[in-house]
Amino acid sequence: MQTTVTYRKTAETFTAGAKTLPQCYFVSSDIFAEEQTAIFSAKWVCVGHQSQLATAGDYFVREVAGESLIILRDQKGTIRGFYNVCRHRGTRLCENATGHSSAIQCPYHAWTYALDGKLIGAPGMDQVPGFEKTDYSLGGANLALWEGFIFVNLGDEPDPLEEVLAPLNGKFTHWNLPRLRSAKRIEYDVRANWKLIFENYSECYHCPGVHPMLSKVSPFDSAENDLCEGPFLGGFMSIRKGASLTMSGNACALPVGDMTGEDHARVFYYSIFPNMLLSLHPDYVMVHQVWPQSPERTLILCDWFFHPEAFAHADFHPEDAIEFWDMTNKQDWHVCELSQQGIASRAYQPGPYSPRESIPAAWDREYLRHMSLFPERVP
Repeated sequence: MQTTVTYRKTAETFTAGAKTLPQCYFVSSDIFAEEQTAIFSAKWVCVGHQSQLATAGDYFVREVAGESLIILRDQKGTIRGFYNVCRHRGTRLCENATGHSSAIQCPYHAWTYALDGKLIGAPGMDQVPGFEKTDYSLGGANLALWEGFIFVNLGDEPDPLEEVLAPLNGKFTHWNLPRLRSAKRIEYDVRANWKLIFENYSECYHCPGVHPMLSKVSPFDSAENDLCEGPFLGGFMSIRKGASLTMSGNACALPVGDMTGEDHARVFYYSIFPNMLLSLHPDYVMVHQVWPQSPERTLILCDWFFHPEAFAHADFHPEDAIEFWDMTNKQDWHVCELSQQGIASRAYQPGPYSPRESIPAAWDREYLRHMSLFPERVP
């Protein structure tokens, strides 16, 4: 059962005097490197959804904080994560972004690993005194599932994901997230700092001018937030009666879950620190993964998820939602790029947040809290 939530208007949680971050946080290579250490190498980050690994042997490769990881489903159906590094001479094992294989074989000297990471073939090594295959399994990465999404953590002894995300227990149950399937993924290469993506996602102050079509079906001033501080932020916005956030304005698929009461006419937006944006609609769920590439560049992976039974229905029109949000995403990325360009100017000074930007201000505070663990490197 979904957790009952009391919503509060964004303006009521506004912190007077909050300003945007100083320029260095958007352009400094040193700060970018420290983010990779303090945040992306130390926190649980979303790398995908279990539906991407439908059968044993399916895999995909994801780079996290400069480390290439193989995410796969093994012979017993368990999802695992391994460093993409051969235990022989360190060769990169998987070159393709996705694939299917009954084993992992090094392209250099044919060392071969089972899907559970155990070394099962090492040509000629039986002649090496004391060599034991059991000593050379693939290096494992911390991996855990939450609501069907796959998270990894590069830390040595991270807090369990179930404890980290415990405040969200039961919150998204009626969207059936573990069961959903992606109908489409679009990758966006955005010339802007990753923090600008989160700040943009977390407010609709910009919507009337930037998103005229979105504003027609979801009033920009209807936002109410229930998660207002910390690593999980957001709330809902209203959808005009009888409408859906699609190009046609009509629902494009079966409901993803058992919507009750006013949730039939709401879209929920949440950011999950540090790299997940979760957009929950009555008929689909959109998820962004945010991957910083440099101080001025961010790769964004956007998936549209639908109820698995929707795919067989004649009235299934996923492109209706995909086209709507591809247009809206590109509008957002454009203004983020304009922000990056302006922030890089010597004329930039931190500006005041408005009452409609309390969630971006809260996101900044959470970001700075994590960065403050390394105060000697943060201005």
